[in-house]
Amino acid sequence: MKIVTADSVRWLVELEATAEELMNRHLEAAREWFPHQYVPWSLGRDFDGPLGGEPWHPEQSALAPAVRSALIVNLLTEDNLPGYHWTIGAQTSRDGAWGAWLNRWTAEEDRHASALRAYLHTTRAVDPVALERARTAHLAAGAAPEPQGVLGVVAYAAVQELATRVSHRNTGRLSGDPVCDRLLARIAQDENLHMVFYRELLRAALELDADQVLVTLDRTIREFAMPGQAMPGFGRMAAEIAVAGVYDPRVHHDEVLVPLLRSLRVDGLTGLGPVGEQARERIAAHLAQTDARAARFVERRAQALAVRARRGENT
Repeated sequence: MKIVTADSVRWLVELEATAEELMNRHLEAAREWFPHQYVPWSLGRDFDGPLGGEPWHPEQSALAPAVRSALIVNLLTEDNLPGYHWTIGAQTSRDGAWGAWLNRWTAEEDRHASALRAYLHTTRAVDPVALERARTAHLAAGAAPEPQGVLGVVAYAAVQELATRVSHRNTGRLSGDPVCDRLLARIAQDENLHMVFYRELLRAALELDADQVLVTLDRTIREFAMPGQAMPGFGRMAAEIAVAGVYDPRVHHDEVLVPLLRSLRVDGLTGLGPVGEQARERIAAHLAQTDARAARFVERRAQALAVRARRGENT
């Protein structure tokens, strides 16, 4: 149930003009593209079942296990679009510029899942039966991030869209498949434009009430978790993705948190009250802790990979 607070109404009204301006800027910057043009349809063939095709076998996939896990996580995340649409609409508005953006964003995000699934099926990159069962289970669980209020949605989306862009881009680069790399690079371009919309909303909000925005941003980055925690096998796949360097603590610190906070010029904000200063101090402390955790992770990973190499194991 949507709970409309005076604070939410305030931010909806005060950021409406900015949302409309950013929506128009997005429409000018976005470039039309078609998922079907990025899928290698000539590689496809019938699967077993009513069409009597060939069953899927693991050796049919040319992708490394970690890349397959990354693609599955990315796809199931995109598949959960109905949950994200509902969450954003419930916390913001379905009218005016907010509603126009929500609908446009949904249309653009929906093609990501369409393109990814078609690529995975035509290339036989993953088990299609397991993939469909995981999709059904994930959506049936009804789990989606639930940031609170307009500022909570904007702050979470700014972090999450950037994280998703990085994850897609790194997956493509590590795939070893030029087709996969091209598709994920194109999807990442969409995600980057989505991130810019939310980041610039945050920037406008900082000019209106920096103290409240920093409190929200502090809570967001400390509690942040990628969507998909409830999907089947997420823990195992997330570990594979981290070990491969697709998305790990170092990536999260260096390619998501640091660039976002630097772009918003959080360190240079002036005129903060005690609440804002305390939030900024907590953000700085969290950044330092994340950096330290990332260093430990990278060191442990290097040690583990060295042990595998000595044993002649596949990395």
